[in-house]
Amino acid sequence: MKVEFAPLNIPLARRLQTASVFQWVFSFLLLAQCCCGIFMVFLFGNYWFISAFYALWLYLDWETPQTGGRRSQWVRNWTVWRYFKEYFPIHLIKTSDLDPSKNYLFGFHPHGVLVAGAFGNFCTEHTGFKKLFPGLTPYLHILPFWFRCPFFRDYIMCAGMVSSSKKSVSHVLSNERGGNVAVIVIGGAEEALDAHPENITLNILKRKGFIKVALKHGAQLVPVFSFGENELFNQVANPKGSLLRVWQEKLQNIMGFAMPLFHGRGIFQYSFGLMPYRKPINTVVGNPIAVKQNPNPTLDEIDQLHKIYLQELQELFDKNKEKYGIPEHMSLTLT
Repeated sequence: MKVEFAPLNIPLARRLQTASVFQWVFSFLLLAQCCCGIFMVFLFGNYWFISAFYALWLYLDWETPQTGGRRSQWVRNWTVWRYFKEYFPIHLIKTSDLDPSKNYLFGFHPHGVLVAGAFGNFCTEHTGFKKLFPGLTPYLHILPFWFRCPFFRDYIMCAGMVSSSKKSVSHVLSNERGGNVAVIVIGGAEEALDAHPENITLNILKRKGFIKVALKHGAQLVPVFSFGENELFNQVANPKGSLLRVWQEKLQNIMGFAMPLFHGRGIFQYSFGLMPYRKPINTVVGNPIAVKQNPNPTLDEIDQLHKIYLQELQELFDKNKEKYGIPEHMSLTLT
């Protein structure tokens, strides 16, 4: 295979963009494991008291990821995230004003491999969320598993990430003053296995828990589609029923998260590696769907609202796909 190396005269700004994305990929794939390793080194070394004090802190702070987290505007405003945004680049597009006196549940689609659009738009302040939606505070809900990792959990909470447990989502949406946005990647880890370029398969037909929680709290539903999310990496072919897909699904059931076999470009060359390609990500926030609060919704009410949500999502995709590089003949595949 011929390796295409990056030229030596690349501007410093682009080098910094690459460095920022490299640290993000490292954080996503390996930082949690490194933090657990550091905890164990301290525990069985001369600095055991650091792990002991942290274990006490972890016990006292265990519920924080389920009660709104502990965000840091300083971390969210780090300059490294501006370079991260500019690497792709990432753009956040508003289609409708949102009333800050209400709470919202953003359904984010698609998952992609590493959910770069969700992180860039809702965990940093560099794509203009506050300017586009004044008075609203986004919370990105991720697997509870990550909040069991020492040190790492504190870092991701600083960015505005919280647990995806029912308790956590309910806490965000129960703010009486309004202004909270629960961002949920609806397709979950399973959808990452379908994140192939020029393919948009959404795992949503049986996902109705987010509809139920929106009804219980009267939160407005807002479909969000991130165009370009599936174009960032190539993935080894894994059609349903294949041996690879069977093993991936088994591992997902055991560990709780998917393991797509993906590759992109490298740091100093463009032919292989784990860095995402420089492809634009355009995250379009759709129109809000009015939801009347119902503490005990029936299955029919959940199904009816789910159907409305799917229609709004389809309309959002169809209305914007050509504008953001999706061929006219290409359509959503809902599973």
